[in-house]
Amino acid sequence: MINTGKYLSRRTILRGVGAAIALPMLDAMTPAFAGTTAPKSPTRLAFTYIPNGVTINEWKPKGVGKDFEFTRILKPLEAHREHLMVLSNLEHHNANALGDGGGDHARAGACFLTGVHPKKTAGSDIKAGISVDQLAAKHFASTTKVSSLELGCEDSRTVGGCDSGYSCAYTNSISWRGPQTPMPPETNPRIVFERLFGDDDFGASPEARARRANQRKSILDLVNSRTQRLVQDLGPSDRRKLDEYLTGVRELEQRIALAEKDQTSFKPDIEKPSGVPVAFADYIKLMFDLQVLAFQADVTRVTTFLFGREASVRTYNEIGVSDPHHPLSHHRNIPEAIEKITQINVFHAGLYAYFLDRLKAIPEGDGTLLDHSMLVYGGAICDGNSHSHDNLPLLVSGKGNGRLHPGRHIVYENKTPMTNLYLTLLDNMNVPVDSLGDSTGRLPLLTEI
Repeated sequence: MINTGKYLSRRTILRGVGAAIALPMLDAMTPAFAGTTAPKSPTRLAFTYIPNGVTINEWKPKGVGKDFEFTRILKPLEAHREHLMVLSNLEHHNANALGDGGGDHARAGACFLTGVHPKKTAGSDIKAGISVDQLAAKHFASTTKVSSLELGCEDSRTVGGCDSGYSCAYTNSISWRGPQTPMPPETNPRIVFERLFGDDDFGASPEARARRANQRKSILDLVNSRTQRLVQDLGPSDRRKLDEYLTGVRELEQRIALAEKDQTSFKPDIEKPSGVPVAFADYIKLMFDLQVLAFQADVTRVTTFLFGREASVRTYNEIGVSDPHHPLSHHRNIPEAIEKITQINVFHAGLYAYFLDRLKAIPEGDGTLLDHSMLVYGGAICDGNSHSHDNLPLLVSGKGNGRLHPGRHIVYENKTPMTNLYLTLLDNMNVPVDSLGDSTGRLPLLTEI
């Protein structure tokens, strides 16, 4: 770093009419005065949900501790061994029927981040509990522009019944601000992009967003003069970092614009939302890239992302699986059906590896974005055929700013509450919470070497 004697605030924003772009961590954000402590990189928390269960014997690794073998489903993630923990035998007891009969998919979605057994209703009197992501979001609400991002890849209504007398709000949302307030995921990348990089005072309405889109080629054009003035005061390293970051913003915006021009429909009877790529892999990667940029600029520190809602009937023609996902998960132990489910599981893991690749490639402070993150990947159904909610598929990636020590397969006692993991993650972000759902304490071993 070239010390110019100037200190740039971590909260510096490039502003223009209709745009407000936060900056990534730069060397110039380290105080220039000797003996002054450099700002610590923030810890990010992200949850990625996979629906309808997995082929568990193709998921659970062989071996315990550091000497474990990656199974078929997890093989796409093997390059990230040193940043990844596989946790076995965690459960969501409150996703079980407990006298309420059918509705395992709805209970799985509602319980995943809350640990609460949802009220069985298809009416407006829904009730679950506050979710772990929203506890963190509330804690950092005054620190970041966006307290949390809730993302998904399937539109769904949030009213009416969707699963054996349970409200669609339960299957469509894993994030809950409060017991009666689900946070439906945003599925349109353009809207997410505008939320992250648009000016809150300008683009509040769809009409205003459309008017602004017609008046410019790129959101970066609106902050161009401010960018040029800033660059003059930066050293070579920071200029390169800023250029790479803004190039990423522009490329992401261009990908969204291309998707908006592509009018191909998913199916003849379903209109494709604006800004959504047709290929599922492209869609997932676009949503991951939005999270990466949001973390890089510290626009938010908390995200949730649904690959699909519970009971999803998405087909995966791009990998040769044309059967709808949910009916296929009821495989009845038919080998051909199990093989197709496994192929979907492997495909999902490969897409998640892209997220880890992107975070690992971005340097920040004394490490990378991946080093400064805690990322949870999994679901609240183990086997889709039996609808079991114990021994759940679960990964934790990242080093949590040095508080996590990954590279291991940890096997806990049977029926250990998953909510114990969430309390531990909140502790690592210095978010004070005594209990969550059915938690019984903190989860041991995560911070051990």
